[in-house]
Amino acid sequence: MFFADILEIEGLGNRSYLAGGARSAVVVDPLRDIDQVIAAAARRGVRIVAVAETHVHNDYVSGGLELARLTGARYLVPAGASVAYARVPVADGDAEEIEEGLTLRAVATPGHTPHHTSYVLEEDGQAVAAFTGGSLLIGSVGRPDLVEPRLTEHLARAQHASAHRLAAELDDEVAVMPTHGFGSFCSSTQADGEHSTIGAEKASNPALAQDVETFVKELLAGLDDVPAYYTHMAPANATGPAPVDLTAPQRADADEIARSLAAGEWVVDLRNRVAFAEGHVAGSFNFEVQGQLATYLAWMIPWGKSVTLLAGSAEELSLAQRELARVGIDRPAAAAVGSPADWVTGQEQMASFPRATFADLAAARERGENPLILDVRRDGERAGGWIEGSVHIPIHQVHQRLDEVPAGTVWVHCAGGMRAAIAASVLGAVGRDVVAVDDGYAAAAGAGLTLVTPAQH
Repeated sequence: MFFADILEIEGLGNRSYLAGGARSAVVVDPLRDIDQVIAAAARRGVRIVAVAETHVHNDYVSGGLELARLTGARYLVPAGASVAYARVPVADGDAEEIEEGLTLRAVATPGHTPHHTSYVLEEDGQAVAAFTGGSLLIGSVGRPDLVEPRLTEHLARAQHASAHRLAAELDDEVAVMPTHGFGSFCSSTQADGEHSTIGAEKASNPALAQDVETFVKELLAGLDDVPAYYTHMAPANATGPAPVDLTAPQRADADEIARSLAAGEWVVDLRNRVAFAEGHVAGSFNFEVQGQLATYLAWMIPWGKSVTLLAGSAEELSLAQRELARVGIDRPAAAAVGSPADWVTGQEQMASFPRATFADLAAARERGENPLILDVRRDGERAGGWIEGSVHIPIHQVHQRLDEVPAGTVWVHCAGGMRAAIAASVLGAVGRDVVAVDDGYAAAAGAGLTLVTPAQH
């Protein structure tokens, strides 16, 4: 009897898979920190005999090369992918035996990338699961615009064809097990649902419900921002990522933290946004380790810039290292564990800012304070409506557009509070007076704030 275990990469919105039988297994699209994959195989009591990549990834650094090296597994990489290391080139229709009665069959599914390949797990000749990578996702497909702008429409059409090929060749009960689509920016839209089948996708996925012209038009119109660090992921994966190093970084004391800030380096406080607002090292930025740390820190930090991490516990620091290594931020310059009192030499080096709700913001307007409202949601979110009179700078651009934020106290909001805290910390670090709105955007209308919709604008 086969198994297919999900290995969540929650911070990046992705999944890897360990699948196999009684003795042997394959790993599909492994995450960078392969110790977790090896531990999962050990719990199952199986030997990893194959590692399969659906494509050269644009959103995280793969652990596939190192996993294959350590385990002696065959490293399956699409033949059309240009890579600088030895691998088993996989073409459409190729089959890899995992163990007797269990086979992995390659199915060419271009669209997310030109060389994208899905893998169908077959038990005794019967398809039981499809590892669809960035092709057919749950309620969506992988975005087609990450390779080359001139190829985007061509790849969008290829996505439609690939989805239809999978739907035509596989029975309705075959499990759909994608890599992207759980919050990853590699997904063309953010879909709901944790599990799916070919039959369920036939009933709900736009790629299978729409004609190709409608599908392509709507797909291209709905594409969101691309995180800046994606530029560095595919080259790293094509060259061959180095083994990950998760050993503890050099410890920083208060003087070293002060020197890092004076040198213009990034000092990142990983604590939750409530604790950060109450008190933090002046000049530090707040990226919660339990939020989308890797996505937003990697998106905003100048690539290659030194970063010092401040954590409330050793567990927080370890988790942050793991998250950041997955996107190529391999070694923090230094780190400190404790509380703000441990990270400064004097109280004058401390800072704080207030948090508020949308009701507080509405009350400030009613008092005639005319508060400056900064909306840091992405363009796609803003397109659905905004608070009247608000200024819009997407979170990933705030640190580059500080001079566009009007004078005065800035009330910062996003959709839920996490990104508002990041932006508030960036503004606070340059001496601006800020209020972080820690509230769900859905509460804005109920608080009495006037919302503008695109039809009214």
